[in-house]
Amino acid sequence: MRDQPPYLPPPEDVLEIGAPEQFAALAHPLRQRLLFALSHRPATTSQLAAQLDTKKGNLAHHLKVLREAGLVHIAETRQVRGGTEQYYQRTARRMVVAQPQAAGTTAMLAAFAQELDLSPAETHLTLRHLRLSPAKARELGETLAKLVDEAEEDAEDQPVHGVLVTLYQQALPTSTTSSA
Repeated sequence: MRDQPPYLPPPEDVLEIGAPEQFAALAHPLRQRLLFALSHRPATTSQLAAQLDTKKGNLAHHLKVLREAGLVHIAETRQVRGGTEQYYQRTARRMVVAQPQAAGTTAMLAAFAQELDLSPAETHLTLRHLRLSPAKARELGETLAKLVDEAEEDAEDQPVHGVLVTLYQQALPTSTTSSA
């Protein structure tokens, strides 16, 4: 692989997702995978196409959508053999969806499922339902967020692991039926 230019971390630590164009951009699994791929370092269209096993033209379209939504930006450009190489980077290290919408959540979970299917190592996936007071639920959510945010990363030669954390209150049934 050619030398990559030095880069700065994403300009924002946290980006709150809320604009309609951001939800539209998140509604495609390949765009989710692009955001995953750009989570640690900037990359060119060619590097991303190879990593995600897709065509550069297709990838360029999805990068444009992510750029227009403010989710990625061009972090660096380099002159290479008469052309200009653009290195794309996430605009924030962490993206928080304050009020999830079905399309974005569906795409995120579909991208997550693809990542799990492609994982060469053993994965851990747990679903558990707990009865918690609002205060305990808030405390658990804060603890989970802190655990992920404060996790220390190993050297760059170590594999990247994905972490998906969610805490939600289960919806009540819309109709109740009593058994006799």
